Amino acid sequence: MGRSLVCLTFDFDAISGWIARGMTSPSPISRGEFGPHVGVPRVLELLKRHDIIASWYIPGHTLETYPDACRRVAAMGHEIGHHGWTHRPPASLTPEQEEEELLRANKAIHRLTGRYARGYRSPSWDLSPHSVALMLKHGFVYDTSMMADDYVPYRVRHGDVISLEQPAVFGRATRLIEMPVSWTLDDYPHFEFIRTPTSILPGNMNANDVLENWIDDFMYLNQNLEWGVITYTFHPFVIGRGHRMMMLEKLIRTLKEHGAVFMTVEDAAAEFEQRSPAAPSG
Repeated sequence: MGRSLVCLTFDFDAISGWIARGMTSPSPISRGEFGPHVGVPRVLELLKRHDIIASWYIPGHTLETYPDACRRVAAMGHEIGHHGWTHRPPASLTPEQEEEELLRANKAIHRLTGRYARGYRSPSWDLSPHSVALMLKHGFVYDTSMMADDYVPYRVRHGDVISLEQPAVFGRATRLIEMPVSWTLDDYPHFEFIRTPTSILPGNMNANDVLENWIDDFMYLNQNLEWGVITYTFHPFVIGRGHRMMMLEKLIRTLKEHGAVFMTVEDAAAEFEQRSPAAPSG
């Protein structure tokens, strides 16, 4: 039997994601409000019932707009990770704006938890060319925004030179640990319906069909790797709907039956560090 780690993670965007997209009319704002008012209490109760400590990535905008809900999350011992300030992707910001958001949100996290975030998750999973250097500068231990593996963490490179006309030149590995994610293990693209003047995200998939894929991804890890981590990403305003909460509980029960070890992303990154210490120069 291998050791299969499971990280349940929650991006507590609330209304910040809609604001970042310029969708500030009452209807999209109300969709975001479902998170703190309905989704978060349901998720916290489920996690408590199953004795699971999860990782929550909370934008600074949410920390200051919904402080009571954020305090409830922290009071139950869940990890509070960094998720930007405005939920704007770093790739859309100047280096100065990106660092300002990094510092501002980290101060809010420190006020809530008494410590700065160890982990960072980029809004929309879209890092800038400056993100890695900023994370290293400000003491982050891990990032969880990239997808070069599915079950095995790895060291983040810095200094890649990517050009269409020339072969890629890859930078050096750093001490920063990547805890990989995947859109396939994210509830948002499966379930959210969004219509804009230029595009439609259809969403509204059958929850049990998604559940089957999510279980199979864990089963592959469990049956083929001696050690690995699978990271699921949820949003309280998405997963908090009744039938999806039932699906989430089925996922938890099934994974438990097959020996899953639930932990925070921070703890999983620490376990990877013990197994694969960074090189002295990293």
